[in-house]
Amino acid sequence: MKEEMSMNQVTITDDKIDDRRSEAFKSLRTNLQFCGEDKKVIAITSCTPNEGKSSVSMQLAVSLADSGKHVLMLDADLRNSSILGKTKVGKTAIMGLTHFLAGQSTIQEIICSTNVKNLHLIYSGPFPPNPAEQLAGKKFKSTIEALRKVYDYIIIDTPPLGSVIDGAIIAEICDGSILVIESGVIRYRFAQEIKEQLEKSNCPILGVVLNKYDIQRPGYGSYYGEHYGHYEKRQENKR
Repeated sequence: MKEEMSMNQVTITDDKIDDRRSEAFKSLRTNLQFCGEDKKVIAITSCTPNEGKSSVSMQLAVSLADSGKHVLMLDADLRNSSILGKTKVGKTAIMGLTHFLAGQSTIQEIICSTNVKNLHLIYSGPFPPNPAEQLAGKKFKSTIEALRKVYDYIIIDTPPLGSVIDGAIIAEICDGSILVIESGVIRYRFAQEIKEQLEKSNCPILGVVLNKYDIQRPGYGSYYGEHYGHYEKRQENKR
């Protein structure tokens, strides 16, 4: 069924990473799988634009597919998609999610096969006049419910929660969410506000990806321990 649904072929150009990053995404993949088989539809979001959430979404989808899982990468950032720039499309015009939600195409017409085995992709499509309304509609929800019966994982790239509400709307129908935070850029209080907004959508936060961290900085090896301690201290101060 998965192969029958794929009508277009695209090439993912953002799938070549160094060994260190590859191991990091394998670790992220393993942690996601340990969350349970019921965590199939995953929303990836961030606080602000340009934190790297789309790259994280793509690399996580590729890593899951490399492990033998059947994966759908869904670009639901209808306002400012960057997934198209991470792929190479042939001469044939590609339909996207907004075409489908507007009734201009079928689900078969928007699902693309890729050069990565087991990985399919749906582009966002052109910017619609009412993105939040389209994502909150019954058609989007019923489509996700149908697709979860076909794929082992659906990775959904969503808009930054600090900019628009779309990510929270999408998270409501997901099994879990992952927050991407750019190192040294996002303030602690702002990250807490985004976390609280995700929690209001009743979507479990499965974890946080610290992105764009300078591994050349002194203390890289103990970074996680140090910052976990700082987090605990701040939590204690709030009590």
